[in-house]
Amino acid sequence: MRLTLASLAAVVLLSVPSLSRADDTKEFLAPENWIGLMEYWKIDGTTITGKADPGLTFNTFLTSKQKYSDFELSFKVELKKGVGNSGVQIRSTVKDDKKFVVAGPQCDIGAGYWGSLYGELFGGMMKQSPSELVKTKVKADGVNLYSIVAKGKRVTITINDTVMVDEQFAKMPSDGIIGWQLHAGPPMEVVFSNIIFKNLAK
Repeated sequence: MRLTLASLAAVVLLSVPSLSRADDTKEFLAPENWIGLMEYWKIDGTTITGKADPGLTFNTFLTSKQKYSDFELSFKVELKKGVGNSGVQIRSTVKDDKKFVVAGPQCDIGAGYWGSLYGELFGGMMKQSPSELVKTKVKADGVNLYSIVAKGKRVTITINDTVMVDEQFAKMPSDGIIGWQLHAGPPMEVVFSNIIFKNLAK
């Protein structure tokens, strides 16, 4: 059989392993992978909504049942009317499975903390994001594109294509749950949409 240049090229391409990594979002966001005080949470496709009305007297989280180590996670996030505080726990542990209180590193969302890496019940602030970048790049009352990359001890937090944190942390746990936060305080609503997750540990 004679191969034309086009068919030969097709054979070569098919024989080369794909350089792109599979999107693990569907498995990651499967409702059965999540646990929390579900009266406050809703999972709808690639959107997670947290709403506390009335407000809360404690921080609570929607937490993954599965533990993750290295990953990429991106999403759009909106604090409705700019009210409240939220965040995404990474490589964390559940300390109270009644209120779903967690401990570990948190990629922060909220006034004064946007883009910082904070230690929730884990020693406090790990790395404050630059205040000038937060003022110029973050929409306090609007939708922001948020990205988290965890590889080994390094964590990179990006908001609206601007790097807020990019550093190695000696105390970073090797793995743990991922959690979405509703913070103690007045009534609030946070919407995480267009969530995309890639497991880099496969």
